[in-house]
Order: sequence, then structure tokens, then C-alpha cells
Amino acid sequence: MIQRLLGLPIVASEHGPQLDFYTALVHLLMLALFLGWGAYFVFALHRFSAKRHPRADYYGTKSKFGKQSEIVVGIIEVLFLVGFAFPAWAIRVNAFPPESEATVVRVIGEQFAWNVHYPGADGKFGRTDIKLVDANNPLGLDRRDPDAKDDITTINQLSLPIDKPVIVHLSSKDVIHSFGLPYFRVKQDAIPGMTIPVWFKPTMLTPEGESWEIACSQLCGLGHYRMRGFITIMTPDKFAGWLKEQAAAQ
Repeated sequence: MIQRLLGLPIVASEHGPQLDFYTALVHLLMLALFLGWGAYFVFALHRFSAKRHPRADYYGTKSKFGKQSEIVVGIIEVLFLVGFAFPAWAIRVNAFPPESEATVVRVIGEQFAWNVHYPGADGKFGRTDIKLVDANNPLGLDRRDPDAKDDITTINQLSLPIDKPVIVHLSSKDVIHSFGLPYFRVKQDAIPGMTIPVWFKPTMLTPEGESWEIACSQLCGLGHYRMRGFITIMTPDKFAGWLKEQAAAQ
């Protein structure tokens, strides 16, 4: 219902409905402020017009209503911070699921693609070396490392299982990018020199033959418009089969 009213895309993550609710709430509050201040503006134009007050009053109003209204607004803002913002931050940012219970991937942005790195069957990411980076090895993955022998890499394709938490470790090779998953209500900057984790839980399978978009939400250069990836949510069995196919191919 909220998605239709606000023109939002379908929601395919566990935390998505909560964020949509907050978005709708903020819009309602902005509407209330717009109508309230608009009504006051019309009242002030009439009440303090030149016809009603041909001589200026340099002392202003002596009512305490202004100060009282500011105190009320401040209290309301504190209540919203304590009641909504702080709990949401604690759940979405501080309370990560254990990596042993999640699908863990690395996503590295570059001009103009998303590189995805899976740890393979051993669950360990292999060593990377900047000296090994080239057109065929954009992540500089060192295949001589025992932990890297079963690692899987893809470009602009992120495949994940449904109903299992996903932890994405974001970074960038060059400039600031922004990892945006509109259907999952996920958006996080990928910053050079930093690894930033973000997590979500997919709750909807991607329709057969389709993929949802991975968008770069930060202007990152002349080719920004073509920096599009795709995310596909599969059943656990299909995801396991996909990993085996990718491992065999690489």
C-alpha cells in the first residue's frame, strides 16, 4: 500500500517495509509542516498588513507563544529520534548477523563496473595483490594462495539465496561510488581505502528470466550512466548449483 502511494518499487528485503514506513512518515510530517507554515504565512499577511498597521511596531509581539511552540517542536523531534531513528540505527547498522550464518561477499566498485568476489566452498577470501590487477583479473586475486583457488569472481552480477542474511563488504578501486539496491532499500557509499559492511535479508525470488538492478547512486565519472549491475535472488538449491557452475568455469 505504501509503495503504491509513494510510487516506490516493490520491496524484496526484510527491513524494507520498516524503511518504507519511515519514508511515508517523513512525507506526512513534511506535509503537516507545509500546511501549517502556509496557513501561518497567509495569517501573517492579513494580520500584519500595512492597511491594518500603517505605523511600524519596533518592539514586536510580547506573547510567549513563539517560545512555547519552539519547545514543543524540540520535544517532538527528540521523541522521533529516540523512538524511531536510534532504534533503526541500532538494528540496521550495529546489529550485524554472524558471518557464519550469512552469505558473505565482497563488492568492489570501479569506473565503471561492480566486481563481486565470493569466498568459495572453504568460506575464506583469497589474497589479493594490486600488482596482479589487469583486464582479466580486475581484483588482483592471487590464485597461488590456497584460499583463493576456489574463489569465484563475477562482474556486474550478484547472485544470492533467499531468506538468508547477506553481508556485503564494500570498497572501491578508484573514486567514490554508491552501491544502490532499490528493491532491497539498500544504499551505501563505496569509498577508496575503506571497507564498509552492509547487510540485508532477501525475502523475494527474482522472477524467472529477470534481474534487478544494482545502481551506482554517486556521480563517478563520464561513464557513470553505464555503471549498472544485476542482482538475482535464487532458492538455496539453485544458488548452490550456480556456485558449482561458476567454480567449474573459473
